[in-house]
Amino acid sequence: MKPVVRVVGLGPGDADLLTQRSLQLLRESPLVRLRTRSHPAADAFFDVPSYDDWYERAESFDELYDAIAKDLIALALAAPAREVLYCVPGSPVVAERTVELLRASSEITLICEPAVSVIDVACAALGRDPMTSGLRILDALDSSEPLRGPGPLLILQTFSSEVLAILADRLPEDTRVTVLHHLGLADQVIAEMPVHELVTFDAVDHLTSVWIDGLRTAGAAMDDLVDFMRRLRRECPWDQEQTHASLTRHLLEESYETLDALEALVRLEGEGKESDDDVAHVEEELGDLLFQIVFHAELGDEEERFNLATIADAVRDKLTGRHPHVFGDVQVSGSEEVASRWEVLKRDEKGRESITDGIAWQLPALILYTKLLRKAALVDLRVRDAEASRTRALNALGALSLNDHGADDATSSSDVADAWGDALSALVEMAQWAGVDLEGVLRERSLTMRDAIRAAETAAKE
Repeated sequence: MKPVVRVVGLGPGDADLLTQRSLQLLRESPLVRLRTRSHPAADAFFDVPSYDDWYERAESFDELYDAIAKDLIALALAAPAREVLYCVPGSPVVAERTVELLRASSEITLICEPAVSVIDVACAALGRDPMTSGLRILDALDSSEPLRGPGPLLILQTFSSEVLAILADRLPEDTRVTVLHHLGLADQVIAEMPVHELVTFDAVDHLTSVWIDGLRTAGAAMDDLVDFMRRLRRECPWDQEQTHASLTRHLLEESYETLDALEALVRLEGEGKESDDDVAHVEEELGDLLFQIVFHAELGDEEERFNLATIADAVRDKLTGRHPHVFGDVQVSGSEEVASRWEVLKRDEKGRESITDGIAWQLPALILYTKLLRKAALVDLRVRDAEASRTRALNALGALSLNDHGADDATSSSDVADAWGDALSALVEMAQWAGVDLEGVLRERSLTMRDAIRAAETAAKE
């Protein structure tokens, strides 16, 4: 028979919350250890050794918990009765890393005795049923990434102001939180506050936790949008008639409208004239574009081809492979090397023979040529002398032959002298060298021309 490590919980408060079974074991067991005396119920067992001194010597919690687990296993192996009783705050099966390590050991048999947990007292204090409310339990020390919804969430291990500060940084600024402090004790505190005030709770200690009733994050918002889309497909005649083909023009229109809104925002931001309405307009257009993607994803789901989840997973997996310098051990010198490696990775991933394979040749000509210039750099065809491009452009402009009379729309053609192509391509090369988006520049000039036309029309009416 393997030796036994039996674990009991001291409950989340004073000794009144200890089970009769735990009390009996604590009184009768010949070999007992407390993880910590920093707990109200531990005062009733002043003669039981604890691991408190180990906290000072350990360089990290991982090191500490591993050492405690190894010591308990050694004690159980050496004990005459081949058993040691281990007492932890709260419940042995809630947020207790040492118990997880003991459970993973093949040297001992682990027995966890039932105990009242912080979950029980928190739900009782707030009048919430953990099952019907969909409560999730999280460890504040588990990550520094933004927290995900939905709520409610019970955040444990919030024992210091530093941990509360990190937790606040992981939450949206408009989040309201409830601090649960010393639940079930005479100095119990239940305080609701905006998240930015969380760090002002000075009484924080190892008996402090945080409850978040609601948390609106991207996951919940996207689930609701998918449900919304499905209802439209069930109940709206127009949405029911749509297909991938019928929606393509809407996708294109929304893409251009989003581009216009973003470029306007960038221009106004640069001029110091950005307003809340401009930001809201970008948000609206991005939403319209997103809805087109959700629409296609729903059609794919109905056809049992793909859905929003598979789309999201696929693009994340693809981009993980394209970022070995982030998710692997590849070292890069800067963004230029990232871009060049990207093209090679994409070519190899797709099994393509050329880095030009997969280019959408229907792109606007300026964008297409600029894209090809970036590809050319990967095969040592990069423009290496901007002045040479300038000279070529000027020579080409000087070589252009122009008629005395301007052409009309009926006589416009792309079948022209090479000098036109030389001049235009040299200009694009110069812009690409200088990091100038000629497509955006020309669009801005188009808007300026639009305003001039409208002004002329107004003046003609006056």
